[in-house]
Amino acid sequence: MAVEHDPDVNAVGGRRTRHHRRAWLVVALLCLFMLINFADKVVVGLAGVDLIRDLGIDSQQFGVVQSSFFWLFACGSIVGGVLMGRVPARWLLAGAAALWVVSLLPIIWSASFGVLIAARLLLGFAEGPAAAMATSAVHSWFPADKRAVPTSIVTAGAGIGPLIAAPVLTAVIVNYSWHAAFAVLAVVGSLWVGAWLLLGREGPESADATARRDDDPADHVPVRVLLRTSTIIGILVLFFVSYCNVALKVSWMPMYLREGLGYDATAVGRLSTLPYLGTAVFLVLAGVASRMMTKRGVSNRLARGVFPIALVFLSGLSTIAFASMDRGPLQMVLIVLGASLASGGWGVAFTAVSDVVPPRRRGTVMGIIVAVYSVGGVIAPLALGGLVNGAPTPGAGYSSGFTMLGVLLVVGALIALPLLNPDRDRKALAAYVRGETSKSEVDVEDRARLK
Repeated sequence: MAVEHDPDVNAVGGRRTRHHRRAWLVVALLCLFMLINFADKVVVGLAGVDLIRDLGIDSQQFGVVQSSFFWLFACGSIVGGVLMGRVPARWLLAGAAALWVVSLLPIIWSASFGVLIAARLLLGFAEGPAAAMATSAVHSWFPADKRAVPTSIVTAGAGIGPLIAAPVLTAVIVNYSWHAAFAVLAVVGSLWVGAWLLLGREGPESADATARRDDDPADHVPVRVLLRTSTIIGILVLFFVSYCNVALKVSWMPMYLREGLGYDATAVGRLSTLPYLGTAVFLVLAGVASRMMTKRGVSNRLARGVFPIALVFLSGLSTIAFASMDRGPLQMVLIVLGASLASGGWGVAFTAVSDVVPPRRRGTVMGIIVAVYSVGGVIAPLALGGLVNGAPTPGAGYSSGFTMLGVLLVVGALIALPLLNPDRDRKALAAYVRGETSKSEVDVEDRARLK
């Protein structure tokens, strides 16, 4: 992203203290950004039963509604990745959040299936680059060895959002209507836009700022070479299966609790918060644990590769287990673990991107990563909707769907394990920059790793 100079950062007196305070203020604002981002996603799931009744649609059509959010998600991710190198973060993030608000407005008054699809398409396009934008912005305020914790805190906003939104929006839906829930989110989004325009911007570790201090030749490595490194391939696999998990948690979990397990609307409003609470907790704990591992000299291969992969693997096992169990406290614990462990390593694994990709290329590469893994958000809700619609009972459909998800998480973790190695790939790219390894040799090395 282009940089706007902050006088606090450049001031001589008290520069370090003011920089530190501004950095953590930006972290808080970006955490709130991700909070609103996921609250906007989850509201349709919370209103699902009433929405299906009012629109006269079935479970498969509801799956189409949930899937439609992701149809333009990849396009938005790529457009956002390109703009991140050209538009200041202050304006780019504010513009994205403003589009979220615009997408919510028609649903406040309309009860049309077509309008709902169109609104979710716009929201998905505008939210596509959100994670990449927030990650790039927070990385601009912290050096590489100190990014794991703030990145995890920002990403934790995705878990905190539904945690706060689920009971609040459920109360609004029960006491007023599902239209009113969209109105509440539009107001909150508008307030965030104003706060970010007033207080938000990028820091001294941004791509343009580091380029002015040191024109690093690594910044000129072609994106296609970066995308062929085994670490980026491993991250793509890991994020794809993890995002299938996220998409089902957002789009179908409230419906699963109500239709599949038989909880009432009030109980669903409470229980729906638990997976997001778990996600927020595991995100922060994972960031702290990764940071402690790094400080103790543990390699990035373990701290930012094997560690998040292990969390995804355990998430898969938990998902397989709860899909075959009857309703009860133990099942709810496994639902929370299955939904949150995979997301827990998200911030840590995203940090591995910055270990490999030079600053000037991060926006583009992160946008491509988001575009690829967002395909999981298109496929997973549609697949589960089809299974539920075709099963003899909703419970049987949900059980089959979540079992398949668990297997996918386990297989994805096993595929990513030999691939995700930031230390190795950073050395390979450094050799490429020095001219010691030609492009073709890098490709050969990557193919050898994949074998």
